[in-house]
Parts: sequence; C-alpha cells; structure tokens
Amino acid sequence: MSEKIISERAYYAVFVVLLLFTATTYFAARVDLGRWNTPVGLAIAAVKAALIVIYFMHARYSTRLTRVVIGAGLFWLGILLALTVSDYVTRVRGW
Repeated sequence: MSEKIISERAYYAVFVVLLLFTATTYFAARVDLGRWNTPVGLAIAAVKAALIVIYFMHARYSTRLTRVVIGAGLFWLGILLALTVSDYVTRVRGW
C-alpha cells in the first residue's frame, strides 16, 4: 500500500484556514446573535474538526476500514446528541 504524500503548502493552507475560523469564532462570540450563538459556534467548531480529521489525521487518503470507524464514531455521537436533546426538550419546566 502506497501512502499519499500531502505537500507542505496544503498543510500551511489548512493551518491558515483554521486560524481564520478561530478568528471567526472569536468575533462570533463577541456579537450577540440571540438564539443563534450556540448553532453558529457549533458549526464553526464542526468545520474546524472536519479539517483537522481530513488533513492532519490523514482521513482523506485512508483505507475504507478507517472511514467506517470514523463514520461509526460520528453515528454514535449523533445518537448521544439526539438523546441529550430529547431529554432536555421533554423536561418539565417550572418548579
């Protein structure tokens, strides 16, 4: 099995994009977006995490088994988030 060699230029480009998204996170936190603060922050974090997994963890050129494991992990995260949200939504408010 031959490994795909990623150029240093690609690493630097991804690094600059991650820095830009970090600045975006900072400025988004400084602006009052109302109820959109959390979704915007989570979306930015998800994009940054995806870039890290794809490029720095070499998931882009990995084997099919590695992609299945990544997908299973994301599926499990989705289950946990769905259960957490369903618990939060169904709670009785007001004591």
